[in-house]
Parts: sequence; C-alpha cells; structure tokens
Amino acid sequence: MFLFNNKGVLLVQFCNKLQFSVQRYNIFLIYARFLTVFCKKYAIIVPKICKYEKKAVPLHSKMAKIGIFDSGYGGLTILREIRRVLPEYDYLYLGDNARAPYGTHSFDVIYRYTLQAVKYLFEQDCALVILACNTASAKALRTIQQRDLPEINLKSQISNLKSPKHNVLGVIRPTVEAVPEITKTGHVGILATPATVSSESYVLELKKPNPDPSLKGRELVVTQQACPMWVPLIEAGEHHSDGAKFFVGKYLREILSKDPQIDTLVLGCTHYPLLKEKIEGWLRYHEEIEESEFPEAIHTEHIQIISQGTLVAESLKDYLRRHPEYREQLSLGGTCAYQTTENADRFAQSASLFLDSRVQAEHIDLE
Repeated sequence: MFLFNNKGVLLVQFCNKLQFSVQRYNIFLIYARFLTVFCKKYAIIVPKICKYEKKAVPLHSKMAKIGIFDSGYGGLTILREIRRVLPEYDYLYLGDNARAPYGTHSFDVIYRYTLQAVKYLFEQDCALVILACNTASAKALRTIQQRDLPEINLKSQISNLKSPKHNVLGVIRPTVEAVPEITKTGHVGILATPATVSSESYVLELKKPNPDPSLKGRELVVTQQACPMWVPLIEAGEHHSDGAKFFVGKYLREILSKDPQIDTLVLGCTHYPLLKEKIEGWLRYHEEIEESEFPEAIHTEHIQIISQGTLVAESLKDYLRRHPEYREQLSLGGTCAYQTTENADRFAQSASLFLDSRVQAEHIDLE
C-alpha cells in the first residue's frame, strides 16, 4: 500500500483524465475513419465550413437551368414563348426526336421514355423540367411527380448536398385553367394526339371544380378529337400543303359534328400552333363544310382557338413568383442550348420551322 501526498493525488487524477481523453480521441478517430469511407463509397460531398460563420455554408453553390422536354419539335413553340416572357434564365431544350412521335405509343413506353429524359435533364443541372409535350404530360407527369420525384430528390441530396431541388411541370393544367374564362357556351373541343385523347387528361382536368366564384356551378361539355395525321405532316414540313388542308378539314368536321355548339377549341399538342392559320382559315370561310353533315347550323367564325405557349409561359412566371426556393437557384445567363436524340444537323434544320431562326444542336443518347 502506498501513501500519496496532495501532489500524488493530483497526479493520479491527471492520469485518469488523460486516459479518458485518449479514449475519447480514439473513438473520434474511429468515427472519422468510418465517415471518410462512407462518404467515398456513396460519393457524398461534405460542405466546407466557413470559420467566420456560426453555421455550415456550402461554398460555390450550384446554379441551375430550366429544362424543356418534348418528344419532337413541338415543344419549341413552348420554349419560344417562355423565353419571350422569361428571357433572363438559362435553358436546355431536349427533343427525343429519334423516338417520336410519342402519341401512338402505349402508356408504359411513354412513361419510360419521359422518365429517361427527365432524369437526364436533372443530371445536366436542370432544377425545373417542363414537359412541353401533351402526351408526356397526360401519360407520365403524375406518375413521375408522385412516385419518382421524391426518390430522385432524396438520392440527389444524399449524393451531393449542393444539388438543386428538382420538380417537373406539365402543359395541360395551365391550359385548362384558362378555358372556363374564354368559352361562352360552355362547349369545349380538344384537338390532340390519340394518346392524349385516350388518357382523357383534359376531360378530367376540365371537370374539376373551378375555384373562381364567377364560374361556380358551371359545367363544361368537353368533346375530344384525335388528329393522328397532324404531327407527321408538321414534322415532315408539309403543314402548308394541300394534304394538311385536307386533314385539317377532316378532323374539324368530325369534332363539330359531335358537338356543333363548340365555341372554344384547344390545340392539345404543342405541334399544332403551326396549323393554326389553316384551322382559322377553315373556320372563317367554312371551307369544305356541307351543312347536311351537321344536325344543326354551326357558326364557326366565332370559335376561339387556344394555343398553349403563352398560357404555359405566364403560368411558369407565376409559379416562380410563388416558389422562390426554385427561382433563387436558377442561373441568369439568358442562354439556351439544344440537344436531340436525332441527328443534330437534321434537328437544327427542322427547328427553324418552329423558331424562325437557325440553332446549333448536340446529339445525345438516352439509352
């Protein structure tokens, strides 16, 4: 047995504290090694800490673009209007032209193609993706928003703390929100691709209760017409031909024979604005109309035609105003890049029909 003076007691206490500190240090080293291995394995980037701040500050935060996607060229009409209304942002347009048109494909194929495009645009630093395609909006948007987007955002945040928050928006909702204020008879016609018609997305959206008190209790009568020949004619550059004139008359006669009281026609495909002049001409001059085809007299000169470009652009502007968490992460370079799954030169040539100017495009693969 040993007797300690006060200095001896202090020495023992010091040694005990030192041993405890060493144990804590060893535990810290083990945790640090584990964290390092974990971060490397899952590609996690730990934000640098600014020593002059009380909280962690990710340095060089990533700024994001707005992605515009269409199966073909029609989305360029949406892009054109969005850039007119919101010219300050940076844009990336992607056309899946090699697999267009989507309108004749099944739900599963359209969903798979659209999801591939959305994921690709997110990988290219797009925070928002606009599905500038009615078929994709009708067949894939809701599934992607509800099932895929939460998982995509979670994985993105785990792999990169500086990754932007993502969202996907469509073109159908902004369009139908404007319809009740335009129609006077309450009879609305939808001209769209077979896939959009079969989805009944426009019918379902237009049947939803309208929050506008002035329109409360007003029930809309919605009639759809599939126009399978319009997109091929447009993408072949034949929308000024006699063939286009024939098919414009064919589908307008069919939808008006179903409901002669229609006073509002929605162009439910982003390609269709290129046929708007022919549609207006047919309606104005009653070209090829035989009164015996219709159960009652029709007054086509009063029919309003709704194109989506301006409506979608104004809706996006309002969305960014209401959601600063997206607006504040967008870059402000005023640039626009074009990518396609088709031959880049062919895309550039066809795109000029929709943009009235030449563009440079890049070929990419989605599969």
